[in-house]
Amino acid sequence: MKKLHFLLFFILLSACNSSEISTTYYLIRHAEKDRTVQTNSDPNLNSQGLLRADMWAKYFDSIALDAVYASNYKRTLQTATPTAVNKGVAVQVYDTNSMYDALFQKATLGKTVLIVGHSNTTPAFVNLILAQEKYQSMNDNDNSSVYIVTIKGAKKISQILRVP
Repeated sequence: MKKLHFLLFFILLSACNSSEISTTYYLIRHAEKDRTVQTNSDPNLNSQGLLRADMWAKYFDSIALDAVYASNYKRTLQTATPTAVNKGVAVQVYDTNSMYDALFQKATLGKTVLIVGHSNTTPAFVNLILAQEKYQSMNDNDNSSVYIVTIKGAKKISQILRVP
């Protein structure tokens, strides 16, 4: 009987150790912005950008997202909104000066999260998550790349996909 109890204890202990928490981040740059007024630092999306924002919502339709984040700019909020509406969540604003801080890590632990940023902040955010300088700023006309970072225990993997 003692052997059976020991065996059950060992099996339960092994199961607990192998069930590491998994967190997945999808990071995209905002959709195409209105460039008609060069001095406007906070433009809206243009018509092509609005279509792309809807396309992102379709892309994420089959992905269970727990949260959607965007920087506090019209173009990122407008890119994030269709996906957030489809998922029934509010767009949460993150500060580009304190990306991936302890509060953000705690709030997103074990979740699947979309983060909408900019050509410079999106790869920088990925690099912070990975704790390495792996990615450079995005090309200014790249509105169709998605960075995917998955963390499971101490293991972090990343990839970039191009979405038409």
